Amino acid sequence: MGAIGAALARGLPDLDAAPLLLFLTGELGAGKTTLARGLLAALGVTGPVRSPTYTLIELHTLPRFTVVHADLYRLSDPDELETLGLRDLHAPGHLWIVEWPERAARSLPAPDLELRLGIEASAHTVRVESASERGAVWLRDSLEIKRVSL
Repeated sequence: MGAIGAALARGLPDLDAAPLLLFLTGELGAGKTTLARGLLAALGVTGPVRSPTYTLIELHTLPRFTVVHADLYRLSDPDELETLGLRDLHAPGHLWIVEWPERAARSLPAPDLELRLGIEASAHTVRVESASERGAVWLRDSLEIKRVSL
């Protein structure tokens, strides 16, 4: 999963004109946080990357943009998103990585790319779906993602 995150980092499109949203779905233990850690490390985030399970959001400020890492597992009501200030972070220069986006119902902006992670008897699985033209470009430019073996 970390290698898939790193591949996504290598193909990351320009964030100057608009934010980019990546949704990670899947059951507990499917690898969502591991993938996020791989992406963040490849982008240059140093130090430990913790899942924002309790804080819900962690911001990682990089030289050219800010990463909004959200873990919505503990969200009890989609209305709670309003108090987190996410609306202010939906702006150019921001990459969103959202774990458990389904907990927010339809309160989040639409994703550009969605990865559905699963666990099978002998391996983890990843289904990738681009949900926007930018997501399709991101996926195409992350060609190495297709060659990552788990």
